[in-house]
Amino acid sequence: MADFYITTAIDYVNGSPHIGHAYEKILTDVISRFHRLMGDKVHFLTGTDEYGQKVQQTAKARGVPAQEFADTVSAEFKAMLPRLQISNDDFIRTTEERHKKVVRELLQKLFDKGDIYKSQYHGFYSTRQEQFLQEKDRNPDGSWPEIYGEVQEIVEPNYFFKLKAYQPWLLEFLAANPAFIFPKYRQKQVLEFLKEPLNDMCISRPRERLEWGIPLPFDEAFVTYVWFDALVNYFSAVADKPGTWPAAWHVIGKDILVPPHAVYWPVMLHAAGLPLPKGILAHGWWLSAGSKMSKSKGNVLNPLALVDEFGSDALRFFLIREMNVGQDGDFSRELFLTRYNSDLANDLGNLVNRVLNMTNRFAAGSIPAPAGELEAEAELRKLWGETRAEYVPLFEQFQFHTALERLFVFIRSINAYIEKRAPWKLGKSAEPADQALLATSLATMAEALRLASVALRPVMPGATDKINAVLGYTPAGTWSEELAWDGRLAASKVAQSLVLFPRPAPQAKAP
Repeated sequence: MADFYITTAIDYVNGSPHIGHAYEKILTDVISRFHRLMGDKVHFLTGTDEYGQKVQQTAKARGVPAQEFADTVSAEFKAMLPRLQISNDDFIRTTEERHKKVVRELLQKLFDKGDIYKSQYHGFYSTRQEQFLQEKDRNPDGSWPEIYGEVQEIVEPNYFFKLKAYQPWLLEFLAANPAFIFPKYRQKQVLEFLKEPLNDMCISRPRERLEWGIPLPFDEAFVTYVWFDALVNYFSAVADKPGTWPAAWHVIGKDILVPPHAVYWPVMLHAAGLPLPKGILAHGWWLSAGSKMSKSKGNVLNPLALVDEFGSDALRFFLIREMNVGQDGDFSRELFLTRYNSDLANDLGNLVNRVLNMTNRFAAGSIPAPAGELEAEAELRKLWGETRAEYVPLFEQFQFHTALERLFVFIRSINAYIEKRAPWKLGKSAEPADQALLATSLATMAEALRLASVALRPVMPGATDKINAVLGYTPAGTWSEELAWDGRLAASKVAQSLVLFPRPAPQAKAP
């Protein structure tokens, strides 16, 4: 059993969860569940990033202490996880002592090594991004890109990390590890960024300007800069768990790939003598009508409202089926309903009820053993073999949308098989050959449904639990065992019915 440590980005507690947060957790959960099914020992981390100027300002504006404000918003993010069926093993908060201790130890180690020094900072600062900016970050007309929000000019003493001294090493590392970042084309973006000389990294702020942060161990008059705090969560959460570090994958949004995760973090780890993660998965954004969702545009989606209306399995399926990992995807209610009605209600939900209904009508609710195999059964079994052969490699390559596309070809083929065999006609015949074919048909339908359910398990754990329950089956093995077509359902008692994906009531049109 291999160790597989995977993390999401930790969510900043300056606002409530939105669809982007939900997608990242669900994506990481699908990867985690897949690896558990493959027999790996998984450790899945998520959490909240709670220090910083924006939190201090927002808390002050609301008239509450910063810790109280962070507690409230962090609780929102934590409460979202079970609603989305997220199987995380740990939830870290950067205000926890276990995190602060490791951050201060790391800072002291780098300071003692001579990689951190004090100097005068003169430059520009984006409160929105909590990032110090350079002239090259401006637009051609001299203005600042909208993503940075309000930019202030600052002159103050601060501590710096010798980032530029490690630029040659980072370039060598990326050249030697071309698959470090997924998708691969994003590694090219990092290399493009590194064509320009790096500046040393300002890692502190004076406490007179920002109190809400972790004090530097070598100078309590300063707190550490957000990335030297937040990024360390990946390590601080497992620092007391031997054999867990390094991480297999950090799953993050593309907007925090460069420079934080692809430049700062590898260099910080290397400078501290710690091994680097296997890789960084940078996913895309969910768009609305082709543009990024944002509070200012009023098009941010509340994922829990969709869960309340359709259930978390439906939301999980849509997000994983619709998004090509690494690229952007478009979200609209119309797209969601199309996928919900066609794939889930029609193809899968209808299949489940057909299997239950006909097993109860023609076999007294007990799945029969197959009585031989003819051409139609052989074709369906062959298609399953082809689907299975593609499915696992596609999951390993993060091509979940393609894997689900292939799987639903198989699910539709089960429905087509039922139409071809027409058990409702065979059930009316007293001929022994027809009764044998009826038993084979019912057994084949049930086994094919079981296999489809097993394959869907990382994406829709709740729905697949329900399918297994109505089939009278409890999975117990790894995917290599569970994905085998072997007729193990023979003699299982099935339920009467199951409405997995009820059709939504039509919305009233606006007058």
